[in-house]
Amino acid sequence: MLTLKSLVGDLASDRPAIAALQKEDAEFWTYAELAGRARRLAGGLAETGVGRGDRVALLADNRPEWIASCLAVIEAGAVIVPLDVNLEDEDLSYALNDSEAGTIFTTAEQAGRLGRLKLDRAPEPVLLDAGPDDERSWQRLMADEAPERTGLGPDDPAALFYTSGTTGRAKGVPLSHGNLAYQLNTLRDADLVTEEDRVLLPLPLHHVYPFVVGMLTPLALGLTIVMPYALTGPQLVRAMREGEVSVVIGVPRLYSALYSGIEDRLRSGNPLAAGAFRAGVGLSAGLRRRTGLNPGRLLMRPLHRRFGPKLRVLASGGAALDPDVGWKLEGLGWQVGIGYGLTETSPLLTLNPPGTLKLESAGRPVPGTEVRLDPSAVPGREGEEARAAGPHREGEILARGPGVFEGYRNMPEETGEVFTEDGWFRTGDLGYFDEDGFLYITGRASTLIVTEGGKNVQPEEVEEVYLESPYIREIGVLEDGGRLAALIVPEMREVRRRGEVEEVIREAVAERSRHLPAYQRISDYAITGRPLEYTQLGKLRRHILEERYEQAKWGEEAGEAPVPVEEMSREDRELLENPAARQVWNWLADRYPDRRLEPETHLHLDLGIDSLEWVNLTMEIGQRTGVELEEEAIERVETVRDLLREVAEAGETRDIASPLKNPEQVLDGRQKRLLRPLSPVEAALARGMFALNRAVARGPFALRVEGRERLPEEGPFIIAPNHVSYLDAFAVAAALDHRHLRRTYWGGWVGAAFGNPVNRFISRLAQVVPVDPHRAGTSSLAFSAAVLERGKNLVWFPEGRRSPTGELQPFKPGVGMLLEHFRVPVVPVFIRGTREAMPQGQILPRPHPVTVVFGEPLEPDELERQGEGDRPQDRITSALRERVAELGRR
Repeated sequence: MLTLKSLVGDLASDRPAIAALQKEDAEFWTYAELAGRARRLAGGLAETGVGRGDRVALLADNRPEWIASCLAVIEAGAVIVPLDVNLEDEDLSYALNDSEAGTIFTTAEQAGRLGRLKLDRAPEPVLLDAGPDDERSWQRLMADEAPERTGLGPDDPAALFYTSGTTGRAKGVPLSHGNLAYQLNTLRDADLVTEEDRVLLPLPLHHVYPFVVGMLTPLALGLTIVMPYALTGPQLVRAMREGEVSVVIGVPRLYSALYSGIEDRLRSGNPLAAGAFRAGVGLSAGLRRRTGLNPGRLLMRPLHRRFGPKLRVLASGGAALDPDVGWKLEGLGWQVGIGYGLTETSPLLTLNPPGTLKLESAGRPVPGTEVRLDPSAVPGREGEEARAAGPHREGEILARGPGVFEGYRNMPEETGEVFTEDGWFRTGDLGYFDEDGFLYITGRASTLIVTEGGKNVQPEEVEEVYLESPYIREIGVLEDGGRLAALIVPEMREVRRRGEVEEVIREAVAERSRHLPAYQRISDYAITGRPLEYTQLGKLRRHILEERYEQAKWGEEAGEAPVPVEEMSREDRELLENPAARQVWNWLADRYPDRRLEPETHLHLDLGIDSLEWVNLTMEIGQRTGVELEEEAIERVETVRDLLREVAEAGETRDIASPLKNPEQVLDGRQKRLLRPLSPVEAALARGMFALNRAVARGPFALRVEGRERLPEEGPFIIAPNHVSYLDAFAVAAALDHRHLRRTYWGGWVGAAFGNPVNRFISRLAQVVPVDPHRAGTSSLAFSAAVLERGKNLVWFPEGRRSPTGELQPFKPGVGMLLEHFRVPVVPVFIRGTREAMPQGQILPRPHPVTVVFGEPLEPDELERQGEGDRPQDRITSALRERVAELGRR
């Protein structure tokens, strides 16, 4: 094959060419149907004046009509210009103006954007989603006959791609018929698939990798392309199973998400099954690595039945695959193939086919392509000459061959910069060869960071180490004043189990830093709830990382306004078709009009919704929609999208129990047992335990108590101390007399008070009820409400966590909610000395004087009048914090 012109002519069989899954069924196109429609559409293009070398844009999500339109443009001798539907208006305007496309295949939704673009000449839209009654429909454009074949040659342009722009403005990359035909011939000769294979194509076709490897190659080989209905986990699994997929054309982020999804599903179920799964994967991967055998097909047979028993090969490209993920996939019984290249190389330069088991490598150069290294591109090695590939000698990767383009469109200066004087293309990537001729990519020359000490650091290497922490979901490393800094997206499901996000991430960064040399450790970081921006093939958009880092560092990410619904993805718009989900979205948009509200918005990190604020949120949702969210469902929620999905799936319920008004209805039988009175034996043990605690407090800690006489004689009332150490509860207990102690319950963090059998027994004797600040808050409030409802006293630490600095932290809303509802007195308390006796991070306490100061009892009505805030609970909380602070200033 010398050009793509013969491609459409070869499509004539009744074999299925495309299987496109719909919401409930599937649409099938045979090769004969695809070829017929492409030829007739090419004839229609020719009748409108489209001919050899003319540019025709294509702006739409993947669909069978996309492929037919693309083939029609090629058949007409024109140049296809695939465009990303997620381009900003400015970038889309640039691409259309630069390409000078006179016609654009698109959808009705995308066509509506054209009117607001700044275009030199608006292209004529042809709608792929319109019926034959619409004059702009692609079906109305089809002619009765195909156009006459033009004398296209290998040097004629076939496609014009606009690079995804990880470092700035996209460039137009023209690829010739010869470039693309060479790729198809190379992949055909590699003998990677059989004629019975069916290929899953989940990637957008505007990028050269899925365009060539995922679309043109399967068509040239007569394979079936399976297109998923949506890019969600369940829909991808459905496509693999129903489409009988044997090969997946994917990117590293897809495969990481695939494996993480499997692992998370098992972890949320039976812990023993999850442990057995991890052990099985490790054993299978180890055997695969050492012997070449594939035991995963047998060991993981139930998994293969779920994903499709025919699934065999996972092809990865577009970005570097984490070898650890690759080996896990091999351990599951699948074979991983890896390719490396760029848009400018159309795309493959190297290929690491399934079965080579060198997953750290990008493979060997494909036949006909030459690759060499230029060490002079590495800082500190300027002046060294480019040379042929030598083992383990790092340099910039240079290439030449039939797949390399000739230059950027309308950019002669940029073209001159990427080619050497003797015609080698500079990829901008750094790498080395091993003794067997396998290429290893070490990073981008443009992203290499030179520290103030002169050390060269590839951010990807640093990111990989920090990403090994279970508490870090995403991280982007950048240079800030000669030092390494990072923007971190926490893994909130894990963080919630450990503590407060700032403290957990600080500990995670410190722990992972110990695994790096000093010059590779980050010196500063910022935390964000917004996902980092990647290209659709999974490459981090580093050119906007610095701006995002500065915004998160100085708290500027919260600005902007809710995103319009029409600018959301198709999946999110369909989610909002659910009436309850739409009501919740509209309510959130009204409540946060000046926040960056979008489906990816993180409820805790971006909107400040903590566990107890969840109670207000869920009650409001219930009143507005009639939907009750169970606490287990709320635990799965991190983003606005998660919340909308849970609301849409929950269904309506008529009776929503309030944890404050009806705590007994909220708590289950197991939880209610924690509130039962102590037995005589337990009471005796508790009295002895408190006596021992009091003796220790008066001994090594020289406990001094002020204002104990201010405590009310009768309950119920709330005691609200500051919180700086794990010793605080023991100090308050030692300061109370037995008369108060036996009528007092304690709100205790579930991780400490109920973390093991010994702690659970002590907590039972002390009458501790579980407070989990990292869950929805419903049961925590219900426990506390039940205590007050029964006439008992409650010790509640309103900061919600230990202060990391010793300074009084903002109070959580829970205490205000309790006081607003029950209107019982609250006693402010200030504790001194416990932080010095047992600071955070210390396992054992040391002797140090401790003082507990009880303030005057306060009435909620008085606090509500004195405090600040929009709601009564907010005013009560703020005034109470001020009273505790006053005690600390005495």
